[in-house]
Amino acid sequence: MKVILISDVKKQGKKGDILEVKDGFGKFLISNHQAVMYTNTSVERLNNEQQQAKEEDLKNRHDAENLKNKLAQEKISFTVKTGANDKVFGSISTKQICEELKNKGYNIDKKQIILDVPISSIGMFDVKINLYKDISGTLKVEVKK
Repeated sequence: MKVILISDVKKQGKKGDILEVKDGFGKFLISNHQAVMYTNTSVERLNNEQQQAKEEDLKNRHDAENLKNKLAQEKISFTVKTGANDKVFGSISTKQICEELKNKGYNIDKKQIILDVPISSIGMFDVKINLYKDISGTLKVEVKK
């Protein structure tokens, strides 16, 4: 029996794979809504879904590239209280960076912001932001007293 997987099945395949399985296992997959019978209609639907996924992926990549270019031009500043020897009290968090970006009109989640080391001193820092699968941009963050 030939089936098309509509969800990932452990040790069998991923969504969209076409498998040749025994009749009993095929009926099991179909009854559990993990696969559909291989027919011309189901193949056509699979091809349409894959085409839509490719188009959406291209659109998202294009949007991420545009956002990456905008963020490269952007710079955000934080004014912090300092102690002796310009020691900063606390540090700048991803949440603070996210809020500042939202104030500037960017819709970036704080989980997308990657801080390798905490920003706890005065100066200019490059912050990495994951925008899409393998596309990431950098943002300049300035900390001043």
